[in-house]
Amino acid sequence: MAKDMTLWWGSGSLPCWRVMIALEEKKLQGYNQKLLSFEKGEHKSKEVMDVNPRGQLPAFKCGDKIINESYGACFFLECEYKSQGTKLIPENSSEKALVLQRTFEGNTLHQKMVDVFRYNQRVPENERHESAFKRLKETLTGEVQMWEGYLQKTPGGFLAGKNFSMADVIVYPSVARLFYMGLSDKRYPKLSEYHKNLKDRPSIKATWPPLYKDTPGQDIFKDT
Repeated sequence: MAKDMTLWWGSGSLPCWRVMIALEEKKLQGYNQKLLSFEKGEHKSKEVMDVNPRGQLPAFKCGDKIINESYGACFFLECEYKSQGTKLIPENSSEKALVLQRTFEGNTLHQKMVDVFRYNQRVPENERHESAFKRLKETLTGEVQMWEGYLQKTPGGFLAGKNFSMADVIVYPSVARLFYMGLSDKRYPKLSEYHKNLKDRPSIKATWPPLYKDTPGQDIFKDT
């Protein structure tokens, strides 16, 4: 099964990491993988563009099926290999509702985080304003506080209950990026505990981004 799969990925890409965690959780080790360099523009190569015309990573093939969007790839793997590995979406309707809610909320956390740490890259220098950047950081702070609150109210140590689920596959990479880039352990004790506890989970440990091992993170989120 896994031998028919190919993943093109880039180190530090949160969407790529999601798919890699899902593959590990579904016991699909042994898939073909190609680590590409964003700096060298390898994600715009013909090989990638033939699979993902957007020239983005991840690019993912399962047999003759192509699923490049990370949410789609993770859900595909869960649906296609439902009885294999970790059950990422529970059968119980109440539990399923919470998992799906947290999973799709994860996109909001991701986007607000990206708005902050990509601000200087995306906004031309002559158009940057300290007040605009401050508002983005305040918006992110409110979002992170919301996730801290979720963990305070949810027993079990995971984002959607007592079991590791699709919500953790999708959201954990964003949480890890926040702490890699300076988020305060003291200000967010529950998120910090969640981050540290899952760091040693086999699927996460096996896919930990080389970027995080080789490059020190910037303290962009230390005041968040």
